[in-house]
Amino acid sequence: MVHILIIGYVWPEPNSSAAGSRMMQLLHCFHKNQWTISFASPAQQTEHMADLSILGITPESIELNDASFDHYIAEKKADIVIFDRFMMEEQFGWRVEKFSPDSLRVLNTEDLHSLRQARHTAIKKNIEFKTEDLYSDQGIREIASIHRCDLTLMISETEAQLLQNEFHVPETHILHLPFMLDAPTNLNSLNAFEEREHFISIGNFRHAPNWDAVLQLKTEIWPKIRKRLPKAELHIYGAYPPPKATQLHNAKEGFLVKGWAEDAQEVMQNARMCLAPLRFGAGIKGKLVEAMQMGTPSITTQVGAESMHGLLPWNGVVSDDIDTFVDAAVSLYNDKENWQLMQKNGNSILESRYQAEIWEPKLIQRLRLQHQLKDSLRKKHFLGLMLRHHSMKSTQYMSQWIELKNTTVKEN
Repeated sequence: MVHILIIGYVWPEPNSSAAGSRMMQLLHCFHKNQWTISFASPAQQTEHMADLSILGITPESIELNDASFDHYIAEKKADIVIFDRFMMEEQFGWRVEKFSPDSLRVLNTEDLHSLRQARHTAIKKNIEFKTEDLYSDQGIREIASIHRCDLTLMISETEAQLLQNEFHVPETHILHLPFMLDAPTNLNSLNAFEEREHFISIGNFRHAPNWDAVLQLKTEIWPKIRKRLPKAELHIYGAYPPPKATQLHNAKEGFLVKGWAEDAQEVMQNARMCLAPLRFGAGIKGKLVEAMQMGTPSITTQVGAESMHGLLPWNGVVSDDIDTFVDAAVSLYNDKENWQLMQKNGNSILESRYQAEIWEPKLIQRLRLQHQLKDSLRKKHFLGLMLRHHSMKSTQYMSQWIELKNTTVKEN
């Protein structure tokens, strides 16, 4: 029986973010294989977090910069430890290495944070993104974390290749693992063209690319669509809408900020078109996969569609040009025949690239093999050895200094 411990940056919220959905896919995969699963996080529990008890998991709280984790991890005796995002590896990686050295250390990235940040910076500075922009403080930290781990799960092919070609991460230490989904729904069982109306945009408002997309829709895109489709509405959904978002609501303009969706699939299936004008970001986009699942054609950008469809045609149109984006949205909204063709494109992408029955065995087999070969692979990856020797020491000493400081404050 394999015992796997996941150290979560946050508690999984599958209805709030693609990252939450991705984490639940991993948990379901491990549960299907009858692995013992522990899930721990230093984050506060939230109202939208998943009920992990349905998978036999009891949420466990852990402390940052606290020796209590040393006892916790030593007693767990986990075969595999998954750090959910590099910040958790920075915090707990050295402790896992010291107190549970036989555990396979795996990093789940969701996306390359440094790539998303660098693209965002380029947008704000109105300059073209260059690979050299990744060499930021965050980029150095993230890539160092990847090198320190025994295996890194990459959701995007583009980013997996970037790690190998630009940052010299060995192929033996990377697994490309996209979303793992059930077989696509029969399109005939979904709402038909005539049963749908309006446009939808959906995404967690705390995620910077999503908020930027909402602003693009409000100021640049929706006014042009509305002028040509005066009866159409744009429904904006997403968890944690701040006041600056709800203030954009304008019924006269057909720009409706709905906020949290109790059933994201239902609202997606009721819409005729999905709009995702993402100017920056990384990973692959849960909202666009969900649009395919619900038979809703989408208009997005190059960043939005990156690593999502390979050589297959998109389930809509991909364009970074605003006028082309608008023309495509208006045209597809009124063209039933082409709209149905885009639906089929989406199903083809789902069948070809995201089937759980294909990816789950690959994940399980790779984790077993990686655990079996971990000692030899660690010795062969000299850069990883070096970074663990130096970087982990600095992280360890900083953490212990904070721990000592916190203890002193409590005593006083």
